[in-house]
Amino acid sequence: MQFKHVVGQNSIKERLIKSYADNRLAHTQLFLGPEGSGTLPMALAFAKYVNCKNRSPYDSCGTCPSCVKFQKNSHADMHFYFPNNTTDSVKKNPESKLLSNEWREYLKSCENYAVSSDWYNYLGVGNKQGSINVRDAKNITEKMSMKAYEAEYKIVIIWLAEKLNMDASNKLLKTLEEPPDKTLIFLIAERFELLIPTVRSRAQLVKFNSIDLEDLELAMKNISEKINPEINISDLARLANGSWNEARKILNETSLENEFFDQFRNWLRLCFAPKDYKALFSFNQEISRLGREKQKSFLQYGISIVHYCIMMNVNNYNAVKLVGEEFDFVKKFSPFINEANQNKIYELLNNAIYHVERNAHGGIIFTDLSFKLVNLLRLCKAKIKP
Repeated sequence: MQFKHVVGQNSIKERLIKSYADNRLAHTQLFLGPEGSGTLPMALAFAKYVNCKNRSPYDSCGTCPSCVKFQKNSHADMHFYFPNNTTDSVKKNPESKLLSNEWREYLKSCENYAVSSDWYNYLGVGNKQGSINVRDAKNITEKMSMKAYEAEYKIVIIWLAEKLNMDASNKLLKTLEEPPDKTLIFLIAERFELLIPTVRSRAQLVKFNSIDLEDLELAMKNISEKINPEINISDLARLANGSWNEARKILNETSLENEFFDQFRNWLRLCFAPKDYKALFSFNQEISRLGREKQKSFLQYGISIVHYCIMMNVNNYNAVKLVGEEFDFVKKFSPFINEANQNKIYELLNNAIYHVERNAHGGIIFTDLSFKLVNLLRLCKAKIKP
């Protein structure tokens, strides 16, 4: 991760670079900001910068041996600590070092913009909550007592530091206050009030705000040009509410919408007013000729449309991440998705995905699904009829 890969937050980048140039680094820093604001990526970029062998005044080189290792989040002198719990592979006494491989794989998949709920899902902890426990705190103090292996600065990153439990927090107080020379500790947090005061007081606060709309729009445009250059970025950037995580999610969903919107709208029209069963049968055959992953994506898109219809019906318009024709379509169609049929439609679409995954015949799946959907839409029409 380099500074140029962190979306927005340019004033923070400049402040961190200046603190290094002036030799005024705070050895324990609290990067505090909402999800998607770039707190963890900024810590990674700064760690890479201070250890780079050929840094410029503005960024790390990205090519020296140190940068290559930091890019993979596998440098011997960078230590990660994060909320954890028992998993299928760690049956008891969980701690961060036992899940380091999973953590690096997860960071690669999310491009370092980590989300707590996604991390827990990746670990497969179910309904259990994650915490940073005293075993992690003990490991941190042990790592701090050792000399750096090859880097100029030893790096400790505690992601979601508000998940430090009381015992772990108390054990770390002296380390946070007086870390060894040439050591940088980054506390990454989203909830300031959940950090105990004695931890907060031992770190220099770096406050992250949501990403500026202009910066978010520019970053989204760079991605959308690779996905679909016709996407209207201005409207989508506003929907993201300053979060890069939300922006990427919206771009992925929009790409899916652009691919399947016309097909899905046509399918619903045929099911809603089934006067031409021959056309409906032809449509089912056309969809069945798509690959199984495409069929699943089409059905998943249908589930998202049902979800947006429900959100529209309860006037939760902020949750409807659609613009243009898709938004207009959902607005018109939403009255026909309500308590009379919404659960059944969800169930139908999910069951269809289940059968596609198990190699059932696509023509049979979509024909059965279509006629059941015809009946459910009729049920709803009858309910809202004056």
